[in-house]
Amino acid sequence: MRVLHVFKTYWPETYGGIERAINSIAEGTADLGASSTVFTLASHTADLPETLGRQRIVRAKRTFEVASTGLSLNAIGGFRQSVAEADLVHYHFPWPFMDVLHFAGRVRKPAVLSYHSDIVKQRRMLQVYRPLMNRFLSRMDAIVATSPDYAATSPTLSAFINQLHIIPLGLERRDHPPAAPELLASWRQRFPRPFFLFTGVFRYYKGLHILIEAAKAVDADIVLVGAGPEEGALRAQALGLGAANVHFVGAVEDADKNALLELCRGFVFPSHLRSEAYGLSLVEAAMMGKPMISCEIGSGMSFINRDGETGIVVPPRDPRALGAAMRVLVEDPAESRRMGEAAQERYREQFTAKRMAASYFALYQDVLSRGKSRRP
Repeated sequence: MRVLHVFKTYWPETYGGIERAINSIAEGTADLGASSTVFTLASHTADLPETLGRQRIVRAKRTFEVASTGLSLNAIGGFRQSVAEADLVHYHFPWPFMDVLHFAGRVRKPAVLSYHSDIVKQRRMLQVYRPLMNRFLSRMDAIVATSPDYAATSPTLSAFINQLHIIPLGLERRDHPPAAPELLASWRQRFPRPFFLFTGVFRYYKGLHILIEAAKAVDADIVLVGAGPEEGALRAQALGLGAANVHFVGAVEDADKNALLELCRGFVFPSHLRSEAYGLSLVEAAMMGKPMISCEIGSGMSFINRDGETGIVVPPRDPRALGAAMRVLVEDPAESRRMGEAAQERYREQFTAKRMAASYFALYQDVLSRGKSRRP
């Protein structure tokens, strides 16, 4: 079974949640007999690797970008060739140019689409794009939502209920080995008192400005791992508020991230907009047995983090509630451990990469067995 994954960016140029999800799906289904190619765009193509793990990567040069949508003037030929070599196309939504590729490439192969997020920020563009989007979605043999919560609250998905499947994203535990003792000791020396951890790209919807405001009411450190377009404004905010307990450590190696996950009191993920449709970093924290703090925005975050069971769920844009949740985990270590253990158990039941890959592979087989071929 030859599967072609399609998304606007991929490793190593970008390292976000959807890229991580594609990698986990591709590697997990490889264990079951699928071979995966990823078709994507890149700002340059000459010195980027053509393989990642067991995946082949085909890149077209990104010509320009409009409203966070990468476009390419020379992608159609390479896309058509990649489709010709595949048995099934697996699209990762949203990326409006992907819809154009589908129709311009006259794709007649069976197609699955993972619906990672509604279009939230570019609402004006959505009004123009909606007819093409609906036509594109209607041509899919199956549409996959990453959680029942998001499927139930997405106005777009409600129109495609007959094509809808639920497959939660998962991670592989063996990709996160225990940290070496000397590395743990180094980070413990740097952050000797209880601390909360955030990992991710510093984007507008991550709610980190709310977390920084909440930090002043918490007698614990807050360690921010990552970088991104909001970093400058966030550093200025922390400095202006005198939030000396907020620490920007930048992007770190996976071994360091694993060490920080092992050492932290809890994982805080304050995303406040529906652009955060799932929160794969929460799965990572649950896998490591850490209690989580997240916001209720009608997305998959509350499917991963069950309020009062695996952590605490607070209203979005509420620094007081966020601060109060962190204080609970600081002041009650026993409750923190209980929630962390429950989070790890929920990971084993719902969010392993093996479970996700088996579900996708079964869906691929079903779509292929039906022999559907959509005409543009």
